[in-house]
Amino acid sequence: MEQILLTPFIPRFCSTFSHHSASKPTIQDRILLFPTTRTIMCSTSVGGEDPIAQWILTQGKTSKIIQISPVAGGCINHAYRYRTDSGSFFVKKNRSIGTAMFEGEALGLRSMHSTNTIRVPQPFKVGELPGGGSYIIMEFIEFGSSNSRDGQDSQSVLGRKLGDMHKAGKSEKGFGFAVQNTIGSTPQINTWCSDWIEFYAEHRLGYQLNLAMENFGDSAIYEKGLRLTKNMRPLFEGVLIEPCLLHGDLWSGNISCDENGEPLILDPACYYGHNEAEFGMSWCAGFGTSFYDSYFQVMPKQVGFHTRIGVYKLYHYLNHYNLFGSGYRSSAMSIIDDYLRMLHV
Repeated sequence: MEQILLTPFIPRFCSTFSHHSASKPTIQDRILLFPTTRTIMCSTSVGGEDPIAQWILTQGKTSKIIQISPVAGGCINHAYRYRTDSGSFFVKKNRSIGTAMFEGEALGLRSMHSTNTIRVPQPFKVGELPGGGSYIIMEFIEFGSSNSRDGQDSQSVLGRKLGDMHKAGKSEKGFGFAVQNTIGSTPQINTWCSDWIEFYAEHRLGYQLNLAMENFGDSAIYEKGLRLTKNMRPLFEGVLIEPCLLHGDLWSGNISCDENGEPLILDPACYYGHNEAEFGMSWCAGFGTSFYDSYFQVMPKQVGFHTRIGVYKLYHYLNHYNLFGSGYRSSAMSIIDDYLRMLHV
């Protein structure tokens, strides 16, 4: 029997890191090791029933788990830091779902990592938990401060590296992704489609509008939203639209810096789509002028960008409406009404 030190979770920072929070969490909010500890005797032998410990001890190039510490991790999963004698692993668990959500996250992380552009945590293992649920084991990254580097502020570096990822991550299959995944806890349909406007109308806006009808019986937003999806093609006239690899859920809570001050993005909802769709969460991402200036040096801004951005924000406002309730309805309806007036439909 090995002694593993477990640090009890005190959920005092959960509210600052919920999926719908608009404030950027601090390093302490995101990676917390609480000072009050207790030691629990438990087995770390590979024959035990903990598949996470089994994988770490057999495949993780380590021989001993020293400490398991809960860390702040949002409102969907429970997150932990597994300290070992050769480093740490980051683990997320969910007792309510199968492996599909974490498999989608792992594929997204691998896809972004393969572009060799911006840092993301590398996923190692997805599996089932005894008694139900699933887990993902990934690289543990120490967060650092977003200090200026080589005369460039962190926003500028982030914009350039995100542009590099969009430029490098291309798909020959069109718009979509190899698996269905989730946006928050909402299913995200990624069936391949050769036409971006059709894909976005059906699998993004249309799916969320159907959910709003199912969840709330909201016929007003459903009917007006469908009118928009059927008449929004003029917004894209003359626009070059290529399938770019998107993070898909890029808000302040999913952006940080590593210990060297390099940009880091995590918790993706990846798919291949129009690069402008990446800014649908810009209303709570905190992107500044230097970010956009650097990004558009890599991915040039196209005519009508500011006119179209509301269509991409609408997807996320609708998702927040479906996830968190009526507080987001007015923002979604306002966007729909503005476009219906603009398009005279």
